[in-house]
Amino acid sequence: MKYVSERFLSEPTRFWDVDPQTWQVVIETNVNGPFLMARAALPHLLRAGWGRIINISMNHETMRRRGFSPYGPSKAALESATAIWAQDLAGSGITVNALLPGGATATGMIPAGLAEMVKSQLLAPEVIVPPLLWLVSPAADASTAVG
Repeated sequence: MKYVSERFLSEPTRFWDVDPQTWQVVIETNVNGPFLMARAALPHLLRAGWGRIINISMNHETMRRRGFSPYGPSKAALESATAIWAQDLAGSGITVNALLPGGATATGMIPAGLAEMVKSQLLAPEVIVPPLLWLVSPAADASTAVG
């Protein structure tokens, strides 16, 4: 969202005010990027008969939050793709899941001025490591985003 506006948290941008190039970059990153990566890895995973596709998403409130175009729609599309891919790969030994960090993280995607204001509310990026390690383990063989 910082590419849409440096003030996206305090001054929501209406979708029609988003530069089309910015829209395209976010969709390329959050929708097309995961598709192309999964597609490239899939032949190897299918040959192995086991694997993991894990997409990083966010909560539904943020997906639908006023002024969060194109980020919200891009993550909604990714969650839909995650559910569809999980169904397509059912029985293959490959699971597909979406992982949500649990809130805004200190990843550099929040503009510096705003990051200072909300610093105490930002999660450390490392918060995602334990659930990620579980999802890639054999313990998660039965966990896939069908539905």
